[in-house]
Amino acid sequence: MRNKKQNLLPLLLLGLLLSPGCRKATGDHAHTLRVGVVSGPEYVIAQEAQRVAKEKYGLRVELVAFNDYIMPNTALFQKDIDLNVFQTLPFLEEQSAARGYRFAVVGHTFIYPMAAYSRQIKNIGELRHGSSVVIPNDATNIGRALLLLESAGLIRLKPGKGLTPRPVDVVENPRKLKILELEGPQLPRALDDRQVSLAVINNNFAAKSGLFLRDGLIVEDKNSPHVNLIVAREENQNDPRVKHFVEAYQSREVIETAQREFGEGAIPGW
Repeated sequence: MRNKKQNLLPLLLLGLLLSPGCRKATGDHAHTLRVGVVSGPEYVIAQEAQRVAKEKYGLRVELVAFNDYIMPNTALFQKDIDLNVFQTLPFLEEQSAARGYRFAVVGHTFIYPMAAYSRQIKNIGELRHGSSVVIPNDATNIGRALLLLESAGLIRLKPGKGLTPRPVDVVENPRKLKILELEGPQLPRALDDRQVSLAVINNNFAAKSGLFLRDGLIVEDKNSPHVNLIVAREENQNDPRVKHFVEAYQSREVIETAQREFGEGAIPGW
């Protein structure tokens, strides 16, 4: 019996030594949030939200950077992250329908107006018959870009297509424009191609390349429905950590950071 008690004693002491660390790990987890963000200026904005969350709420935010528009939702679905901040509602709806996601919008961030840029012409009146126009190739931004071209009278779209028309929905193209699709990050570089007269570029990629709304020949209206969202899974949307992160993102400090990064190209959407 004495030997058994002696054998148990080290185990009991080990348990006492480990238990504070275990409680600390649990506590740390309860105050940590993993948030997916697209690389570039939006990541800088998220870093300020990260700082505010820590300062005001004691919330530790770990930012996870992505270089495309598909993986942030994949990671959220697979529970590799708790939230993501990068997409608009039309994109979210399209992805959810295609992939069976059960996500919830927990907050709005900024509207980043889309614009059409050129290094070949100074105004839309100079756009020649048969000119090449490049637009993003992802489903949501294709529609957004086509609506921008329609707003300038360059094309007309089939009625009733809402926010997600496709090139096949172009029913009038009086200048016979060649509308080509390209991955979003490559669009700014396409402006250096002398065969490209116009490129429709999302604000995050444009700003990263030194382009701003004042450079745009066509600029999306500031009442655009394409406000960016903070998105969670349905199962964790009511987590207090999520609420605190949303409040941190919608803070004065984050607005000021967005304005430094985007100038007039970041409009609070809440």
